[in-house]
Amino acid sequence: MKKSWVVYISTFPPRQCGIATFTKDLTDSLDKLYGQVMESKIAAISPEGSTGYKYPAKVLWQIREKNREDYVHLASTLNANPRVILVNIQHEFGIFGGTHGEYLLDFLRAMRKPAIITFHTVLPRPAKALKQLVQNMASHARGLVVMTFMSRRILLDDYDLNSRKIHIIPHGIPAISYENPTGHKNELKLTGKLVLSTFGLLSPNKGNEYVLDALPEVVKKNPNLLYLVIGATHPEVLRRSGEEYRNFLILKINKLGLGDSVRFYNHFLNLPTLLQFLRATDIYLATSLDPNQAVSGTLSYALGVGRPVIATAFAQAREQVSEREGVLVGFRDAPAIRSALLDLLLDPEDRVRKGKEAYFRTRSMTWPNVAIGYARLFSTHIRQLRNEEQNLPPLNLNHLSKLTDSFGMIQFSRLTEPDPTSGYTVDDNARALAATVWYWEQNPKEQVLKLIDKYLKFLKYTRTPSGYFANYVNADRSFNVQANTVESPEDSSARALYALALTASSRGLPQGFRTKARQIFEQSFGNTPRFTFLRASAMYLKSLCVFLRLPMPARVSQRVRSQIKQQADFLLKCFQKSATRNWPWFEKKLTYSNAVLPEALVWAYEATRTEKYLEIAKRAMDFLLSETIRDNMYLPIGQDGWYERGEKRTYFDQQPEEAAAMVQALRKFNIITGDNRYRKLMYRVFAWFLGDNLLNQTVYDRTTGGCYDGLGKKEVNLNQGAESTVSYLLARLSLPQSKIPPS
Repeated sequence: MKKSWVVYISTFPPRQCGIATFTKDLTDSLDKLYGQVMESKIAAISPEGSTGYKYPAKVLWQIREKNREDYVHLASTLNANPRVILVNIQHEFGIFGGTHGEYLLDFLRAMRKPAIITFHTVLPRPAKALKQLVQNMASHARGLVVMTFMSRRILLDDYDLNSRKIHIIPHGIPAISYENPTGHKNELKLTGKLVLSTFGLLSPNKGNEYVLDALPEVVKKNPNLLYLVIGATHPEVLRRSGEEYRNFLILKINKLGLGDSVRFYNHFLNLPTLLQFLRATDIYLATSLDPNQAVSGTLSYALGVGRPVIATAFAQAREQVSEREGVLVGFRDAPAIRSALLDLLLDPEDRVRKGKEAYFRTRSMTWPNVAIGYARLFSTHIRQLRNEEQNLPPLNLNHLSKLTDSFGMIQFSRLTEPDPTSGYTVDDNARALAATVWYWEQNPKEQVLKLIDKYLKFLKYTRTPSGYFANYVNADRSFNVQANTVESPEDSSARALYALALTASSRGLPQGFRTKARQIFEQSFGNTPRFTFLRASAMYLKSLCVFLRLPMPARVSQRVRSQIKQQADFLLKCFQKSATRNWPWFEKKLTYSNAVLPEALVWAYEATRTEKYLEIAKRAMDFLLSETIRDNMYLPIGQDGWYERGEKRTYFDQQPEEAAAMVQALRKFNIITGDNRYRKLMYRVFAWFLGDNLLNQTVYDRTTGGCYDGLGKKEVNLNQGAESTVSYLLARLSLPQSKIPPS
C-alpha cells in the first residue's frame, strides 16, 4: 500500500531562512519516527527574483512568493492527488505574497484537504485588517499550532479564536547529550577563551551593537573573553542594504578597541558545526530588539545545548528564561548586559548550574518529542498514525553495549555516560541476558554472543553455595557484603534463574551457551532455594515453567512440576487471603513489577492446565488494567508512594521496569487466551516509552538506544541506567512485530 503524504507549505533549504531549517528538522524527525506509514513532501515558497534553488527530492512543488495564481494552482493540484491527506502550513508573515501574506488565504479557500497552520509569529494588538486576515485563515484550518503559552493567549484574547483549535507544540531542538565546553573549544582552537556567542541570520533587529557597548569593561576584567557573532547576513537584509549593518558593527568594534575580542563567522553553518560552536560557548546572548518576537529558534538551540543565557525580554524569552537558566535584561540596555555578564563570569559554578538547568528543562523540546506532538495532531486525519503496531523504533543495542564492560553491565549512568563507580547487580545482568538471548534469535550477530557470554559469566560468578545469587558487586568486582546482607536475595535470584532458563531453552543459541546456562540453573535448583516474597515467587515460577520445556529425566521433571504447583498455590493463597470484591489482588497494595504476579499464574496454567490459575490470573490482570489504563493512556504505579488499598494512588516516579513487566504479561495473556484485547493493550502500554504518558515526552532515546530512568511530576529523569535500558529492550522484544521470544 502506498504511503500517505503530508504536504508542508514552507520555505526549505537550501534557502537560508529559519523557517526553512525548522521545516527540514521537523519533517526529518517525522519521517524517521513515522516513515513506515507516511511521507513528508514540500511545497517550497521561493522569493521574487530567485535564480532557483537546488531543492532535495522531497520538494515536489514550488510557489513563487508574489505570484497569486501559484497559490490557487497548488491547492487544485493537492486536491486532485489521492496520496495527499493533510497540509501543514509553516506560517510567517514575511514569506507569503500580498499584504501580511494574504495570498495564502487564496490557497486556503481553494484547499479541500485538511489544513493545519503553524504560526511562528503571533502579533499582539493587531490592526483591524491583520486581525481579520488571521481570523479568516484560522476559519479554513482544522488546527492551529503555536510554540508558547503566550502566543496561545494572544490568539485567544486579541484575535478571538476558538481555543479548541489551538495546540501548543514547542520549537524543536536537537536531541544531543550535555557536554562541557572544554573539548569543543579545543577542537575549534578556542582553548583558554571565555566564549560568548550569538547566532542566526544577521540583521539590525538582533541588537548586537548593545552587546558590543557592554564589552569594554567586561574584557578589561576578563582579557581572555571572545564574543562570536555566528551567521551570514539575512538574505532580505543583504538584498535591501547589503552589509551595511555588519559594517556598522565592525566600525563600532574598532572604535571600542575590541578587535581581539570579537570574531565574525559570516557563514550559514550546517547543524553539526553550529552545535559545536554552541557547545564551545560559556554564555549565550539573545538580544532581540522585538518585544513581540514569539519564538527564536536560536534561543531554543542555546538552551537545548545547556548554556546559560542572557536575553532581552522578548516574548519567548519571558516564558523560557528565568533566573534558573540565565538573566533577562531590558531592550537596548548595554549596562544591564554588562552587569549580567560580569556576574556570570565571576561565578563559574553558577554559570554551569544555570546551563544544566536550561538543558534539563528543554528535554520536552527535542525533535522526537516535537514530532510526537505533531503526529498526535495529525492522527485525527491520518488513520495510519493511530496504528501503533506499525510505528515501532528499530532495535538498538548501542547503549546496552556501552553500559557493558569486560565484567558485566554497569548499574548506573550519568546522563548517557556509564558510572563505573556504581558497580554491578545480578538484577541488571540477568535482564540483559534475557534481552540479548531474545535479540540473538532474530539478529544472530557475533557481538551479541559476546554480550551473552559476559552476562552468563557474571551470573556464574555471583551464584552462592546456598543457591541464591549475590546481587550487589562493587566496582572492583568484590561483593558488596553490606548491601547483600541488608537486602533479601530472593528477587534478584529468581530473576537470574528465569534468564538462565530462557538461555538454556533458546532454540537458536549455540549449544555451549545453553549447556552453561543449564548447569548454573541446575546447581541452584539442586539446593532448592526458598522464595517467599510474592514477586520472587512469581519470577521463580516463570523460570520453572520455562525450564520444564527442556528434555530431562522423569524424576527431575516430577520435581519441577511439584515446585511449579507449590509456587502457584502460594500465589493463589495470597490472592484468596487479600482479595475483596473491589480489590481482587494478591496483597493490600500495588507496588513494583505488579504484572508479573498474574502473568506467573498464566505460566502455571500453561504448564498444568489448572483452570483456577487462569481464572485468578484474569481477574487480577483485569483489575490491574482498570487501575493503570485511564483515558486510553497507561499510567504505571509510581514509586513515590505505593498504592494502598482504600487510599489515593500516586502517579509519578513512573519506572520503565513497571511498563516492561506489563508489556511482557499482556503478551503472555494474549498467547494463552487468544484474546486480542490483550494484544492491543500491549501496544498501548508500550506507547508509554514513546511519549504517550502524562508528560507527553519520550522515555526512549532513539539516538543512543538507551532509556531514561523514569517519569517525575515535571520532567524525565535523563540518566540512562541499566535497569531502564534493559527494561525497554525486554518490552520492545516482546512485541509480535519482533520475532517472538520464547513464550
